[in-house]
Amino acid sequence: MIKEVYITETNCITPLGFDVESNIDAIVNSKSGIAQHEDLSLMPMPFYASIINNEKLNSAFEKISTKTKYSRLEKMMILALEPIIKNSGVTLNSKTGFILSTTKGNVTALKSDSEESFQNAHLDVLAKNVSHFFGFTTQPIVVSNACVSGILAISIAKRLIQSALYDHVFVIAGDEVSEFVLSGFNAFQAMSDLPCKPYSKNRTGVSLGEATAAVLVSANPATAKIKVIGDSSINDANHISGPSRTGEGLFLSIQNALKEAQIEAQKIDYISAHGTATPFNDEMEAIALNRLGLQNVPINSLKGFYGHTLGASGLLETVIAIESANQNMLFESKGFDEIGVSEPINVIEKNEEKKIDFFLKTASGFGGCNTAVVFEKVKHELH
Repeated sequence: MIKEVYITETNCITPLGFDVESNIDAIVNSKSGIAQHEDLSLMPMPFYASIINNEKLNSAFEKISTKTKYSRLEKMMILALEPIIKNSGVTLNSKTGFILSTTKGNVTALKSDSEESFQNAHLDVLAKNVSHFFGFTTQPIVVSNACVSGILAISIAKRLIQSALYDHVFVIAGDEVSEFVLSGFNAFQAMSDLPCKPYSKNRTGVSLGEATAAVLVSANPATAKIKVIGDSSINDANHISGPSRTGEGLFLSIQNALKEAQIEAQKIDYISAHGTATPFNDEMEAIALNRLGLQNVPINSLKGFYGHTLGASGLLETVIAIESANQNMLFESKGFDEIGVSEPINVIEKNEEKKIDFFLKTASGFGGCNTAVVFEKVKHELH
């Protein structure tokens, strides 16, 4: 019998706060982490991004460790994981897995021209550094598949538990705003000159952001926040950076995830979408959702609050969506004004109460990757 799989603990470190509660409070009050920055070490001109304050980060980290050897991203990841490992009471034995997901990892290490820095930029070194901090006994698994990395890590954790390899899997996802990432998106001419406006007629591209998010995926339903009931990841191999114009990979990913979840599209109460605010991504998503009959389901992008946090985005947005479902509250798609895609979609314009039993999380990324995961609210029996 295939095991049921749950998410039992969640946490996040973002410019809006260093726990889930403060992030939800900021979202409810329409507070965005995106601001204009002037940092010549990152970009030669002012830019909009969502960046964590270094003093707050270092101050928070000093409360759990006096060691100074960790990179900025490692500190962010350790801070996100530490409370959920502590709260869970899970023993870090051979039945407990660890997945680290990221797009670029410690790419900032490459600014220093040394063999040690070159080694530190490797993703396996990042994973081992975080793993060793906590004392995991199993080998870390690295998931790095462009911007679907965070949500894909949940899919992989689910399958590892269903295969009986692990009973619990801790998942961390993270990326930071760096000169490398900013220059790359700027070279694509994909960066917005104002805070991003997903699905809007006047959108001009992405705002970048940074965050870490962590969850515990488990076979134990006792403290479950949500059940993971279907997942799929399809690569449409359309283009190195451009999505399929028909949304083929996303369409198939959602279709497969719904099939595994054994529910009809009409049962989905809410979609936490990718919504990067680039012309092609938002259009592709609208087409794929219409092909599946999901055009009337309330949908939001959280990029207006956090910017595009790359490999962290799928996991961070899942953490927020879990709160959305358990509070029966739809959060606004910040930055949205006037529909700017050719097919109709039901973008959430203001916070509103709604009963949410099932929600869908989607993500798409460079190279044609797409991932969709279906979640079901857990109904805890009262004794």
